[in-house]
Amino acid sequence: MNSSIPVSAVISAIRPLAQDVSLYTLQTEPGNLAASSFLAGQFLELSLPGVGEIPVSYCGYPTKDGSIELCIRHIGHVTIPLKTSAAGNVVALRGPFGVGFPMSAYNGQDLVLIAGGLGMAPLRSLLLTLLARRKRYGKITVLYGARDAESLLFLDELLELQRQGAIALSLAVDRTDHGLANVPGCRIVLLPELLDQLAIDPGRTFAAVCGPPVVYPYLVSALQVMALPDDRIHLSLERRMKCGVGRCGHCAVGRYLCCVDGPVFSCAQLAGIEGALG
Repeated sequence: MNSSIPVSAVISAIRPLAQDVSLYTLQTEPGNLAASSFLAGQFLELSLPGVGEIPVSYCGYPTKDGSIELCIRHIGHVTIPLKTSAAGNVVALRGPFGVGFPMSAYNGQDLVLIAGGLGMAPLRSLLLTLLARRKRYGKITVLYGARDAESLLFLDELLELQRQGAIALSLAVDRTDHGLANVPGCRIVLLPELLDQLAIDPGRTFAAVCGPPVVYPYLVSALQVMALPDDRIHLSLERRMKCGVGRCGHCAVGRYLCCVDGPVFSCAQLAGIEGALG
């Protein structure tokens, strides 16, 4: 099966997650490559007939029944029209594309997942993968920050995992609002400040980061201060993705093409590349 050839998918469910964010469940044929063979951190190309195509990171776990979960923010020329879609509508997709998180390297290690805003979507895919193979890994810590409490995606799911003892969870919002009282332990701080209370063993810890590019330099700097080596800090540059096959050049990061060589990179790979973290 050629991942570059679009296939049809039916929207089977739409669940609002925030004011401008929805979780779409798509149904393809059982065993479809795009649904069954992706790695956390990879992405697919989603197209709305007659409108256009966009890259979207996976936010779920691979399935054999052909279902796919995608977290969509309605802000663009494709995603705004998509907001008016309904269950039963047909879209097209191709994929998977790119390089995901290096799961084999994580065996026997502690993991720190750091998400900002919509960056929780691809890190949810990583988290579900870690939990599906829980005995392979050490402690799993999730640090998650957003603009306000209503923008914290999959919050109930994360709080339940914390209650079960499956993860350690720290939350942050940039500003207070009426919903903050309903979020246990949430702090009114910027995301990098959550690292101030984190203790790690640099020799057995990996960090996976996804969020607004503007926060990357601060997170990387804080992790480096904690003595975490650059090859143990993995960043998703998902916002640079474009065509999926490295033809258009819009995803260029130094000598790398994000669609092909990424979107997941280690800080060691990006060292010395001007603007890679911005």
